[in-house]
Amino acid sequence: MRALIQRVQEAEVRVDGDSIGRIGCGLLVLVCAMQGDPDDAPEKLAARVAKLRIFRDEAGKMNRSVTDIGGAALVVSQFTLAADTRTGNRPGFSTAEAPARGEALYLRFADALRALGLPVETGSFGADMKVSLVNDGPVTIWMDTTERA
Repeated sequence: MRALIQRVQEAEVRVDGDSIGRIGCGLLVLVCAMQGDPDDAPEKLAARVAKLRIFRDEAGKMNRSVTDIGGAALVVSQFTLAADTRTGNRPGFSTAEAPARGEALYLRFADALRALGLPVETGSFGADMKVSLVNDGPVTIWMDTTERA
């Protein structure tokens, strides 16, 4: 699985003008299931995200996790993280997981974060979503559970 993680002061996702997920301080996690992801990928990714030390400690160093600070996560599916831009001007998305399995892995990822004690809000898989955020830092981290070519 692939994730783009942003440290945020706040974030919100809307569908058809309605807010369906909103958090204060924490992480906006854009996530994409990839073809070939093992069955335990959601839990592995959740463990890494929950422990990622990108929040400031008393000395101002990035030394605390979202769990340490009592933050939350807004998890939004984003198949475009699978974009292959190596040729041409139009990205290909053939490495993204098929929708049925992709949604299942996405939902398991959100549930795995909850199981680790994080408050989690989500987007709507496959919907046309509008995501707003106040990126803190800015801090943006890319993470992948598998080394890929």
